[in-house]
Amino acid sequence: MRCFVRRFAFTLVALVVVLLAVAGFGLNWLRSATLANLPQLDGALHVQGLAAPVSVRRDVHGVPHIAAASEHDLFLAQGYVTAQDRLWQMDALRRNARGELAEILGPSLVEHDKAQRIFQFRQVAERIDQNQSAEERARLEAYAAGVNLFIATHGHALPPEFRLLGYQPRPWTAADSLAIGLLVVQMLDTHWDEKLAHGHIGQKLQDERLLQDLYPVGSWRDHPPTGELHTYGALPPPRVARDDDEDDDEDDDEPNETLALPPGLTRQDLAVLDPAALRAAMGLPTCDGCQPGSNNWVVSGAHTASGKPLLANDMHLGLMAPNIWFMADLKAPGYHAAGVTLPGMPFVIEGHNEHIAWGITALMGDVQDLYEEKLDGKGNYNFHGEGWEPLKVQHETIKVRGSHDVALDVQLTDHGPLLNPILPKEKTAYALKWTLFDEHLNSMPVYRVNTASNWTEFTAALADWCWPTLNIVYADDQGHIGYHAVGRIPIVMVRMLGNDNPLPFDPMNGREEWGIPDSRANRIQVYIPFDRMPQAFDPPSGFLATANSNVTTPKSAIVSTNWIDPYRVERIYKLLEGRDGLTPQEMLAVQTDVYSEVDQELGQRIAYAIEHTHDVDARLQQAAQLLRAWDGRLTTDSVAASIVTQTRAALWPLILEPKLGKEWTEYAWGEKNFAEEEIVMHAKRAWLPKGYKNWDELLTAAVRKALTEGHAPADLRQWRYGSWHVVDIEHPLGRFLPLIGRRAGTGPLPQSGDTTTVKQVGRAFGPSQRFTMDWSNVDGSTLNIVLGESGNPLSPYYRDQWNDWYNGTTFPLPFTDQSVAQATRHSLRLEP
Repeated sequence: MRCFVRRFAFTLVALVVVLLAVAGFGLNWLRSATLANLPQLDGALHVQGLAAPVSVRRDVHGVPHIAAASEHDLFLAQGYVTAQDRLWQMDALRRNARGELAEILGPSLVEHDKAQRIFQFRQVAERIDQNQSAEERARLEAYAAGVNLFIATHGHALPPEFRLLGYQPRPWTAADSLAIGLLVVQMLDTHWDEKLAHGHIGQKLQDERLLQDLYPVGSWRDHPPTGELHTYGALPPPRVARDDDEDDDEDDDEPNETLALPPGLTRQDLAVLDPAALRAAMGLPTCDGCQPGSNNWVVSGAHTASGKPLLANDMHLGLMAPNIWFMADLKAPGYHAAGVTLPGMPFVIEGHNEHIAWGITALMGDVQDLYEEKLDGKGNYNFHGEGWEPLKVQHETIKVRGSHDVALDVQLTDHGPLLNPILPKEKTAYALKWTLFDEHLNSMPVYRVNTASNWTEFTAALADWCWPTLNIVYADDQGHIGYHAVGRIPIVMVRMLGNDNPLPFDPMNGREEWGIPDSRANRIQVYIPFDRMPQAFDPPSGFLATANSNVTTPKSAIVSTNWIDPYRVERIYKLLEGRDGLTPQEMLAVQTDVYSEVDQELGQRIAYAIEHTHDVDARLQQAAQLLRAWDGRLTTDSVAASIVTQTRAALWPLILEPKLGKEWTEYAWGEKNFAEEEIVMHAKRAWLPKGYKNWDELLTAAVRKALTEGHAPADLRQWRYGSWHVVDIEHPLGRFLPLIGRRAGTGPLPQSGDTTTVKQVGRAFGPSQRFTMDWSNVDGSTLNIVLGESGNPLSPYYRDQWNDWYNGTTFPLPFTDQSVAQATRHSLRLEP
């Protein structure tokens, strides 16, 4: 026995030694591969295809300032330099768009790839590429050539992700760049899933008033950038309705009005939809209230300390490692623009040139509709009630790492692809109609925006903008400011007829097609004319702001029925409108503001409820005291912020589940927070569940539930917001990168703010950049991203911007030759 023990101990020690040796070898190999991928930043490099030398100067944050003698050389160099820092991210993004991630990451990405194949991104990118002008194609091909030159000359030193996953990147194409651009369209213009969920919930509720409560369209809090308020769907400012009010809604006890089911649907057709799984499969944020959006505003010189305009923009997207944006300064004769670029695409997406600056937010344009299709089970669909037509079929093969290939037949009607392969529980056939699929739309005029020098040239470029739908604010060196909504948005009669109180629409049955007759042109007007889109130029107020909320006015067309809550834009207006002597520092202070009026308002209502409920314990009394003393700021050390946020989350299932059952989890809407505010502050009896005498009792129960589910400590003073509300950004392969993986992500850190604060945040969601343009000091204009320029965890520029992002500080982006020269830390010469 003793001998056996000795042999076992020896074997165990030997095994541990071997494992440590293997692990050490693996770590050393991975570290060596990562170091080998660090780009050359100084000296000279031979790059085929250049007509003349190109200068690449990097500043203290590793931002490349690229100067070339021609646009061809500039965009070739941009492709090469971006690949130096972000090649694996670029490859992952194009695979994301084309539905090819399972090929390198395995079976867990098959559902994602199915969705992307059904959404036709590869085909759309190729269509756009084929319909470009020769000049547009030449720019994209120059960029692709630069990427391919880097791939060809660095096969021995590719980013470690390629080595870890054991594959080589294929050559880059112009269509790959366009496909990556379509990912942004998907992020900002995907709303079909919410429409489908709305249809399910409407059928379940069978009550029009309750449905209107859950799906508000605009609000009394709206602040359109034109200054005129469109009041459709708006409610009066809420009063703090108490349960002992005598003038509460008199018709609460009236019989519920029933809604007719949409044609072709029965109650048996209803299936449980998992919106989180759907959004995850599409690569969209899944946290409650996290919808891609942004803030932007512009102030005229009449209200600034310098007398020159200020423009600010922070775009809210999913946070990832590396960042979604890559900062760059690009210069050639006739072209000079700086700002954030999208890895894999040429040009500057948001920023400024020598004469104009622009900032963007999601417009939330209604560009997708679901159509119910009748199928005969033999490969045909009913064509507008006129007879049977064969479905078009595209045969797709999804390659899966470590498993068998997956065959997918994408079926299409004249409306668009059938979504049922990603909706396996749906019995009704749904086709997605999307402006992206319109073969007549092929324009992404980013280059023309980059080279515009005044409002006339700028809006001429925007008039050709197809997607995504955006709010764009503008400021120029001549002192002008402006705003324009852009993107092709279809005209649909049911929306036009709903001006008084338009509601979200259930899936269409084919009778409501896009467009209206235009007798003057003897054709169908399919899209809202550019001059009917919301817009403003040099408004008397000297101030414009948007934050994804309602921008329509009585003079503009209806561009959406699904806005994001108005709280951010309302706060921006309260902080800035009518003020004088504004500075760039104050722009940053607004971008990082964490006050929430709705959270504070509901906090006071919750405290009132506790104080007017019998038999509450000392812990609940303490909660009420903390809420009464709260200033409404969701700081990391706030206890009241924990109580309010957790109580609001706990309240939804209490009021929805009794009416919707397990389908309550489907509920998602841009103005979901506003819907909750209205329901609570009006103490609507129709939403009071059985078993509760009044709303005070219900809200108190929600607090109890929140304390339990939130694992609140016995002493609530220790329940600080940042102890559980965190930001956590991880590299997609972090768990496979021991040691380096830890450096590749941030780990969970306390996070202030929420989805209703100007600093709109979630666990891995928030401002993807912060930009302020100061026309009194171009070189003092500031821009920073989340982590850093490099995608290599061992680069000094991988996360050198993190502290600025996390702590709410920033830094200037040099632009003029003198400023760039002073900021230069590395200088690389690309030679023919």
